[in-house]
Amino acid sequence: PDLPSNGLRDSKLRTAATELEANFIAEMLKHAKLGETPETFGGGAGEGQFASFLRLKQARAMAASGGIGLAESLFHALKERIDD
Repeated sequence: PDLPSNGLRDSKLRTAATELEANFIAEMLKHAKLGETPETFGGGAGEGQFASFLRLKQARAMAASGGIGLAESLFHALKERIDD
């Protein structure tokens, strides 16, 4: 198959790896109950429905600033697999 140049390919792989890490972090934040609607004085049904968007946005910011190192490991694993 036609593969993009190494620089473009690496950029796309790094983006994909960072997005995977962000989704993993978002899931961790969900299980830590971040953004969960409080029992009293909450924002209602809307707050609960949009909490996942806030978690994902926060997780993307965390991943972009270094995250937990998962993106780097994923990037190298993906790159190695393509180079074979």
